[in-house]
Amino acid sequence: MKRSPLYSLALFIILLLTGLLISNRFGGSPSSTLYRFDKTRAFRDVEVQLSFGERTPGSQAHHQTIEYILEQTQKAGWRVELHQTQRMGHPITNVVAKRSNPQGKTIILGAHYDSRFFSDQDPDPAQHNQPVPGANDGASGVAVLLELARSLPPDLPVEIWLVFFDAEDQGNIPGWDWILGSRAFVEEVSINPTAVVILDMIGDADLNIYLERNSNPQLAGQIWDSAQKLGFEKHFIPQYKYSILDDHTPFLERGFAAVDVIDFDYPYWHTRQDTLDKVSAESLGIVGETIYHWLTTSE
Repeated sequence: MKRSPLYSLALFIILLLTGLLISNRFGGSPSSTLYRFDKTRAFRDVEVQLSFGERTPGSQAHHQTIEYILEQTQKAGWRVELHQTQRMGHPITNVVAKRSNPQGKTIILGAHYDSRFFSDQDPDPAQHNQPVPGANDGASGVAVLLELARSLPPDLPVEIWLVFFDAEDQGNIPGWDWILGSRAFVEEVSINPTAVVILDMIGDADLNIYLERNSNPQLAGQIWDSAQKLGFEKHFIPQYKYSILDDHTPFLERGFAAVDVIDFDYPYWHTRQDTLDKVSAESLGIVGETIYHWLTTSE
């Protein structure tokens, strides 16, 4: 049926007003409603990583994870580079996704994607020589970064680097050490970030993220304030509890403001029980929405 020009104009106005009403209902402009952190997609990213198997350095699953990170970040429109080097005789591959804004400050968001060779904290000694599945310890942080890559608005007034670190989790193993990927990155890549935020073990269904004692207090305060504004204060607990050696450490040693967002109250750490059923989409959403809010509202 042929429609008159007046009918088409009226339909356009109705659709426009509907969009404005929806926008006002959810507190943003019509365009901003296009960009939302999706906890379900983030959980799917955890599932995909676990489907590869344990992502121990040098394994096929480790290589598949690199390819998956490349595929997802490039699909989301980020410029992606590989930082490849060696440490302690082992090849290291850090994946770096960038969204540039030459006039803006640089913020680095990081997570490690490797899983540990040995489940040496497992209550069953027979499992100690088996690799850690790494659902929470590794895959959860990667999942939140990947969903941020998809959901962050492209016009933020900052330059953002998403860095997926290799070889974080192999300390206390002969021939290895902790945080090899992030140390190599800080030593070899020219950087001057205003802020560095590391996400590690943030998918625990029983989410309790305390302030980490070594982290920059001002930066941590901004992130915890964002969590409180979103109603997540019972999960982002403004109390100090742990001192952690993690991928934020090399940045702190170079004088950069860095924070470790980590839930270390995780009974399945470095055990064979660090599996998908211990991870919650709700927890991924709480952390992802908090970082999203901090990035999109901070000056």
